Amino acid sequence: FQQIGASLMSSNVGSGLFIGLAGTGAAGGLAVGGFERNAAWVLIALGWIFVPVYISAGVVTMPEYLRKRSGGQRIRIYMSVLSLILYIFTKISVRLLSLINTLSRLGWDLYVSTVVLLVVTALYTIAGGLTAVIYTDAFQTVIIIGAFVLMFIAFNKVGWCEGLLVQYERAVPAITVPNTTCHLPRSDAFHIFRDPVTGDVPWPGLIFGLTVLATWVWCTDQVIVQRSLSAKNLSHAKGVSVLGGYLKVFPLFFVVMPGMISRALYPNEVGCVDPGECMEICGASVGCSNIAYPKLVVEIMPGLMIAVMMAALIELMVVVALSIVWIPVIQAANSGQLFNYIQSITSYLASPITTVFIMAILWGRVNEQGAFWGLMVGLVVGTVRMVMEFVYSPPSCREKDLRPALLKDVHYLYFALILLALTALIITAFSLCTAPIPEILYPLVYKTRSFDLVDKTGLEGPNQQALLRALQSQRGRMRIRLHGGSVLECGCVVSPMWLNEMSEEEQKALERKLTSIEEDHTWKTVCNVNALILLTVNVFLWGYFA
Repeated sequence: FQQIGASLMSSNVGSGLFIGLAGTGAAGGLAVGGFERNAAWVLIALGWIFVPVYISAGVVTMPEYLRKRSGGQRIRIYMSVLSLILYIFTKISVRLLSLINTLSRLGWDLYVSTVVLLVVTALYTIAGGLTAVIYTDAFQTVIIIGAFVLMFIAFNKVGWCEGLLVQYERAVPAITVPNTTCHLPRSDAFHIFRDPVTGDVPWPGLIFGLTVLATWVWCTDQVIVQRSLSAKNLSHAKGVSVLGGYLKVFPLFFVVMPGMISRALYPNEVGCVDPGECMEICGASVGCSNIAYPKLVVEIMPGLMIAVMMAALIELMVVVALSIVWIPVIQAANSGQLFNYIQSITSYLASPITTVFIMAILWGRVNEQGAFWGLMVGLVVGTVRMVMEFVYSPPSCREKDLRPALLKDVHYLYFALILLALTALIITAFSLCTAPIPEILYPLVYKTRSFDLVDKTGLEGPNQQALLRALQSQRGRMRIRLHGGSVLECGCVVSPMWLNEMSEEEQKALERKLTSIEEDHTWKTVCNVNALILLTVNVFLWGYFA
C-alpha cells in the first residue's frame, strides 16, 4: 500500500498544482493551503465508506458502479462526456497554460512554446504509451524532492518564517494604481480562515463547500479511485488513504509558502497590478501571480525548470488543440489565478456528480430517474453560472465591479453547496415519485454492503466480463480457498478462456474473493488508530494556521 499511497500523491502533482497553488498563495496567502488539508478528511471517507461499496459491488470503474447501481446507459454516457469536458477545461488547458508560463520565464514566445509542447508531447505519448505513464509517476516523485530542496533554499533566502512574515507584508510593486489598495498584500494573508462574507476564501466555503469538490476528486474520479481499488484488500486500501492524507499535509509548505516567498522577493513581477505593466510581464492584464513559482525556480534553482515543464506532458493528449483555444479564457478568469479557475469550474460542473454518488451510496431509495434528472438540472444550473463567469470578467484594480450579484456576491464554494442542495432535492423528488430499485441492487449501498448479491445466475456474459476486469486490476497472485479445503492460485494475467476452464465452484470462490470486504482484526484496528491520529493532526494544523 505504500507505493499506491505515494501514487495518490504523485497523481495529484503536476505543473497545474505548482503554478496554480503557488500563484494563489502569492496573491492571497495561506488560505489556499486549506484545499490540500481538506483532502485528508475526504481520503478517510474514500477508504472507509466509498471503497468498501465499490469492492462489494465488484466494479473497477466509476461509470460501471453507476450502471450497476441505477441501471440504464444514459448516466454512464453522460459521465463519460462530462469527464471529457472537465478534462479539457480543467486539466489539459491548465497544464498547457502552466507550461507556457514556465517557458515564458525563459524568454520563449507563447506561440513558439505551444508548438514545442505539441511536438514533444506527441513524441512522448505516442512512443511511450503506458510506459510513459509509469515514467511520469516516477518523474513526479523526483519533482517533489526537488520542490523540497527549493523550499529550503527559498526560506533561507527570505530569512525563514520571520523574514517571510516581514517581507511579504512589504511586497508592494513599484508601479501601483493611484487611489486603490489592490497592490497591498492581504492583512489576513497568514491565516487560513477568512471572513465568511468579504474573504477571498470564506471559511464556511473552505470547510463545507470545498468538501463537495474534494469528494468528487478523491472519491469518484476514476484516476484516483482506481489506485485504491488496486490495493491487495480493504485494509490496504484504508492504509492507502491514511498515507495519502499524511502526504497532503506538505503542499502548504513546499508549494504555497514558496509562492508567498516569490512575491516577497520579486514584488514588481509577481505582485504587479497595473494592467499595462502586467501585460508586458506575463501577458495577462489581471495579474501575474501565476508566474510566482516559475520566477522562483528560474532565479534560485534553474535546474528544476525542466522537471516542472515535463511534469504534465503525459496529460496532453488528443484534445490538446481545443484546449489551446481555451487558454486566453483561463488567463482572464478568476483574476488570473489558475488554481481558483480550476476549483470554480469544478464547483459548477462536478457538484451534481458528487451529490449522485453520495446519495447512491448512502440511500437505497435513489433510482435511475432521480439520479439522471438530478444530474441534468445540476448541469444546466452549473453551466449558466460558468458561462456568466466567462462573459463577465472580473474587474481590474481601478474598475468598479459591475458583475451580476450571483457572481460577485456568491463565492464559487458557496455555489457548490447550493448546487449540491438543489441536485439532492431533485434526486429525492424524482426518486420518491417513481418506482424503487430492485432489491437485488441493495448490496451496492453502504448500509447493506456486506450482503451477498442476489443474482447467482452464473458468470456468463456481462458478469464474467466484470469478473475478468476485477481480477486483472489486482496485483500479484491470489490464493483462493474453496469449500472443500483445496486452494486455487491465480496470477494477474488472466483471460476469458482461463475463466471458462474453471469449475462453477471455483468461479464463485473467485467472485467472493474479489468482492470480499472482510478484514483482519489487527490490521483493521491499526488502520482505525492511524486514521484517528491523522485527523487529530489535521485538526491541530487547521487550528494552528486558522
